[in-house]
Amino acid sequence: MLEGVQNYPVFLLAALTLAIIPGPDTLYALGRTLAGGRRAGLWSVAGIGAGCLVHIAFSALGLSALLASSPLAFQVVKWLGAAYLAWLGVELVRHAAAPAGDVPAQLPAPGGQIFRQGFVTNVLNPKVGLFFISFLPQFVTPEARGPLPFALLGLSFVGIGLAWIMVVVFAADQVTQRMRRSVAVSVWLKRVTGTLFVGLAARLALDR
Repeated sequence: MLEGVQNYPVFLLAALTLAIIPGPDTLYALGRTLAGGRRAGLWSVAGIGAGCLVHIAFSALGLSALLASSPLAFQVVKWLGAAYLAWLGVELVRHAAAPAGDVPAQLPAPGGQIFRQGFVTNVLNPKVGLFFISFLPQFVTPEARGPLPFALLGLSFVGIGLAWIMVVVFAADQVTQRMRRSVAVSVWLKRVTGTLFVGLAARLALDR
């Protein structure tokens, strides 16, 4: 058994179950894959993973608890995240509506840009941090001291979640690989992705 951790097999099973349930991270990576293929999907997974590491550090150090105790701070972060997602969605729809001869609109987004967007989207979702501080302590022994048990559980949870999202990315890429070769279908996929991001923004903003 890992030091300071209890019921680890149960935790892994719960983590896998929760990972399979579609959440904002999974839908974001799926949308990126639909619009830009496997490469874009994997860059988004990397950005999401980096954002999760920030939440793990905050949870282990107790900073997420401070955020949870301040309704104003929570709302500000939540609305910033929703606004950012909505902006990404509008940009995708706008580029998809550009004239077919507009070559820059057809170029794939740089990997670094997709990584940053995935990172910011995840970090600006305060519910991720709140989930960690409410879920992880159930699997930490009462006598445990320090942030190490939280870090171990958090890394395990994120690893399982990212592995599942990568499965989704590869599957979506296989299904839509040929479809993206058609300019008309590619434009349609970008519009669908943009609409998906706007919907995620609304969900984040309205979720209580």
